[in-house]
Amino acid sequence: MNQDRSDGIAPQTVILMAVAVGVAIANVYYNQPLLVDIQQGLGVTPAEAGFLPVATQLGLALGILLLVPLGDLLERRRLLVVLSCATAIALLGMALAVNLSWAVIASLGIGLTTMVPYLLLPLANEWAKPDQQGRVLGTILSGLFVGILLARTVSGLVGAWVGWRCMYALASGLMLILVLALHRLLPESRPQIKTSYAELLLSLWHLVRSQPLLRKSSLLQAMLFGCLIAFWGVLAFFLAGPPYNYRSAVAGMFGLVGLVTAFAAPRVGQMVDRSGSDRIIGISIALVAIALLILLFIGYSLWGLILGTVLLDLGVQSAHLANQNRIYRLVPGARNRIGTVYFVSSFIGGSLGSFLQTYAWKTWHWPGACLTCLLMTGIAFLVHGWGQE
Repeated sequence: MNQDRSDGIAPQTVILMAVAVGVAIANVYYNQPLLVDIQQGLGVTPAEAGFLPVATQLGLALGILLLVPLGDLLERRRLLVVLSCATAIALLGMALAVNLSWAVIASLGIGLTTMVPYLLLPLANEWAKPDQQGRVLGTILSGLFVGILLARTVSGLVGAWVGWRCMYALASGLMLILVLALHRLLPESRPQIKTSYAELLLSLWHLVRSQPLLRKSSLLQAMLFGCLIAFWGVLAFFLAGPPYNYRSAVAGMFGLVGLVTAFAAPRVGQMVDRSGSDRIIGISIALVAIALLILLFIGYSLWGLILGTVLLDLGVQSAHLANQNRIYRLVPGARNRIGTVYFVSSFIGGSLGSFLQTYAWKTWHWPGACLTCLLMTGIAFLVHGWGQE
């Protein structure tokens, strides 16, 4: 069956997509609470175990660059099913890992094949009516945010009860269930273009050159995402010292603020449909700036730290939603390649944020980290001021 664009996207299809992106993106984050258990199970050092999340993120970046553009060339349901099967195999490989090299290769494979979120978001935008695109993206992104949050919580609990290998075996089984659900319930979707894979990749640069709004959205979100990564990179260190002196478990609990964003995402999507992406992005950047000022001046009190963290996450993710809503409209036949440019830019921004926060924390501690984030937010504000949507 093919999706009829004139009827919009069916509510049950939106729910399927939200669940699918949540189940899939969780695979990337299972290893974070399990690193100590994996380290002990494989008999490696903490530094060596640290290669596993790096390999996963590297695989994710490579997959976005090399596999997501295929969504503009191949039938999407079949592509999603094949990649999800590959993810299940990689997860099973992780569960059976007997040494570090095996585990690194499996982690790379998990990241490389976890492309369900990055293929379903542009597909949902394509199927949704113009006046419902923001709400649909918001609903699906709420599934993604919940998946990230639950991944860290569930993997920690499962790892403590039955071991980290069981967590990966369970995740592999979940992906096989997702494969069946996608195959049976997701409509077919055949792209209209016919070209070679090499030409498909080369067209990424043409899109960057020919679409100023894509450049603007990508740079803007790179700065905001870099700001978010920089903040989370120093939060644990800040909480470990005075005036808090909290343990790492408490720092992990701050991740639950993402629930606010998860529940707010559909509402933000409706606001995007009514008011337009440009206005919501401007409000989101202002929200991020307010959050950082709260963190800078009132972050030494617990309520100020919690409030600032909630507003920061909500602002960055709201801008993320609105940016996707407008870039996927630029070239209807190139939504996946547009998403590739956008997400690769976000990864670069995240890397820049990580680099800057390391130096800022070492030199100026909390004030330096907050000011660095404000600097990146200021750049995002200037980029947002370059012309109108």
